[in-house]
Amino acid sequence: MFPGGGTAADRFARTIGEATGGRLTIRLFAAGELVPAFEAFDAVQRGTADCMHSTPYYWQNKSKILSIYTTMPFGMTNYEHVAWLRLGGGQALWDEAYAQFGLKGFHAGSTSVQMAGWFNREIRSAADVRGLKIRIPGFGGDALRKMGATIVNLPVGEIFGALQSGAIDATEWVGPWQDLAAGFYKVARFYYWPGMHEPATINEITVNKARWDALPKDIQQIFAWGCGDEHNQVTADNDANNGSSLEVLVRQHNVQLRRLPDDFLQAYGRAWNEVLTELRDTGDDLTKRTLDSYYKFLREQTAWSRIGMQEYLNARLMALRAT
Repeated sequence: MFPGGGTAADRFARTIGEATGGRLTIRLFAAGELVPAFEAFDAVQRGTADCMHSTPYYWQNKSKILSIYTTMPFGMTNYEHVAWLRLGGGQALWDEAYAQFGLKGFHAGSTSVQMAGWFNREIRSAADVRGLKIRIPGFGGDALRKMGATIVNLPVGEIFGALQSGAIDATEWVGPWQDLAAGFYKVARFYYWPGMHEPATINEITVNKARWDALPKDIQQIFAWGCGDEHNQVTADNDANNGSSLEVLVRQHNVQLRRLPDDFLQAYGRAWNEVLTELRDTGDDLTKRTLDSYYKFLREQTAWSRIGMQEYLNARLMALRAT
């Protein structure tokens, strides 16, 4: 079972079964068993499945605004994003968005900030991305498309083969822990950071709304608590394993760790601003209210994180280098 998403879904199902004394049981189906990988949303909406474990940016073909509930390029961190959902009005907006499709969503994990991804050639400037075929979903892919890349969306089980065959030139997936398990180091040499495209990457456990409303209130509460606990566990899994996995990739597999050039990051920022402007200009009322809410909360958080977390991390790095 693949670490991260696969183990999280299995753990959540077991937790809910035990916590409810068997009153609510969840049977798991892997991608392709009940429906193909990218059809879980439709399956839950139709009632073919009762719930799904995924992440909302895979459904931006249904509504662009759904990507916000996963992450935004240069946006909030996991901890800021969860604060927005729980205390900044984000969950109410998500409920409103999913209600249009007969769904009810819960945040249930985060990879935190990701890596920029695996490339089969060096990226020395923003121009080097032109013409590359890159696997990347969500708004992150929309921005790279503006920079001249060809964007492909593939489930994890198909990424390795596509890299190996040359069907794609690059991919992002998650971070060192999950990327090591996927074996991308065997078919791509260069591993880039920072993950400006996905600073939070929130997982969801989303339920068919009619089935949710039919659950007893105590079961609903246990389910919601279980999602919150799973969020903490998934985040901890990634935080605990990324450091040691990065060391394995670099020391044992000779992965070439690279920082994206400044001009690439600046060009990516400009491309993302174009995407964001188009989203504002073409979006409906809910889209505009959601963007306003998200960026108001982000501005408030940035005023604090600049002198709180960011300066602390700078100070910690300086102290560690001095020892």
